[in-house]
Order: sequence, then structure tokens, then C-alpha cells
Amino acid sequence: MEIQITKDNKTALLFGGSGLVGRHCLDFLLMSNVYSKVVVFGRRLLDVEHEKLVQHQIDFDRLPEFAELIHGDDLFCCLGTTMAKAGSREAFRRVDFTYSHQIAEIGVKNGVNQFLLVSAVNADKESLFFYNRIKGELEEEVKRMPYWAIHILQPSVLLGERNENRWGEELAGKIGRGIDRLTGGLLSKYRPVEADVVAKAMVVVAQGVQKGVQVYPSHYLQKLANGEQALKLF
Repeated sequence: MEIQITKDNKTALLFGGSGLVGRHCLDFLLMSNVYSKVVVFGRRLLDVEHEKLVQHQIDFDRLPEFAELIHGDDLFCCLGTTMAKAGSREAFRRVDFTYSHQIAEIGVKNGVNQFLLVSAVNADKESLFFYNRIKGELEEEVKRMPYWAIHILQPSVLLGERNENRWGEELAGKIGRGIDRLTGGLLSKYRPVEADVVAKAMVVVAQGVQKGVQVYPSHYLQKLANGEQALKLF
């Protein structure tokens, strides 16, 4: 897949900037000279200051009221939670499907060019597993939207320092690394991936020249993050 940087002076829109991938995504967006403005939307303002950064504190349950603020070139959606943190399936679906879906719809109406989504490995609307099913349902809805380009990243277990204790994912990461070693990389699709790698790959693919829907499996993200275009960007 050929990636070429074709435009600069862009405006990036970021949702989920306080999360594990989102925090790194914000760093890379501010670091890149492709973006002259980075607009972050969140429940709370981040303790970050930068000449390119604009922050909006919003209520995600009233997203349509903030629609006029969502104007730019590339929309990065890094929203996500866990069942433990959400407390119920309904609350989980609201964060991982409803909010992201509404944001994507608003972006289309406002003429945003690209939508970039952090999904998950094995996302499938027919999955028996609730988490994977919700991710799959969101992917299917987003794929039908008339953006110039849609980029869906499907990372496996995310590694990195979190603001909250998610010991289950830490354990899964250790198990995943062990399985990867034992199988000689045959199950690379499920190999745990560093959150900063996902974030860097996300910013890299936003500079692509291919229109339409692009899906990036977990094991491909490291290649994108270490590629030639990443060196040009950061």
C-alpha cells in the first residue's frame, strides 16, 4: 500500500484524546508539520498547551449541540471503554458505538474529508462476543458513510501506561507475547501492540492518496509506524 503526503496546513479533529491511543495520537498530530491546527474534544480539558492546539469541553450525550465545532480535514476517533469501567452493556455500547457513530455522521455532514477509527482485532457484527460485535457493528455503519476516505485500524491488545488499572489487558498482553514466541509469529494478528505504534500509524495513513475504505490489521501497524512516510512526518 503506497502512502504519500499530498497536503499540508490541515486541521485535525480528535476525539478520545485522554485515552491510551488518543494521548499518543495528540502528541504525533502536534509534532507533525502537516497539521497547522489540532482540535480536541473531551469531557475534560487536557493539561496540554501548544500553539496549534484548540480544546473544546463537550457533553457527549448532547453531541448534536456541538456539531458546528466539528469542522476540519481529518477526524480521528479514539473513543473506547471497557465493560468494567462502563458498568453495563448499555453504557459500553453508548461509548463504543453511539458516540462514535454520531461523531462520524456529524463529520460527514460538515464536509470532513477523512474518518479514522480505532477499532479492534476480530471486530465482527456477527460475533458471539459482545465487545467484538459492537466494534463490528460500528465498522459496518462507518464503512457506508460517504467520506473521501475511511481508515479503520484493528489493533490487538494494547500495551502502554494507562490512567486506570486494567489488569486484565496487562495479563492478556503477557499471554499474547508468550503465544507469539511459542508459535514463531504464526498468530501475529493477535500479537499485542504498543499504543504509540497504533497512534503513529493512524497519523501516517491519514496522509494517504487512496480513497475509499481501508482496513489495517494489527500486525501491519508496526510496519506503517516504522515506514519511510513516518520518518518524513515526525
